[in-house]
Amino acid sequence: MPVHHVLDVIQLAYDPGVKPTEGGLPGLSVLKKVVGGINLFAIIASVGALAVSAAVWAWGHHSGGHQAEATGKKGVLVSAGAALLLGAANGIVTFFSALGTQVH
Repeated sequence: MPVHHVLDVIQLAYDPGVKPTEGGLPGLSVLKKVVGGINLFAIIASVGALAVSAAVWAWGHHSGGHQAEATGKKGVLVSAGAALLLGAANGIVTFFSALGTQVH
């Protein structure tokens, strides 16, 4: 292998040494509170969407409206999935962040 290609590989393998640290920027606690508030708001909105979707599903079923019934079912699944992801957001990010630290 020519010498200039070896230097290219060495430069690609350089570790910049950047790691996430707590307290690195001012306002981190405020940002955490804002994101937590947004997450709570989204979970509450998911509860509302689930209730409305369940009502549309029941109305469509009892009135013979197959399109409304299908739309209600889809809404229930989407809002339940959204609530699942919102509740698990911290764990999902933590999992993939820890997985990312293992990449060398």
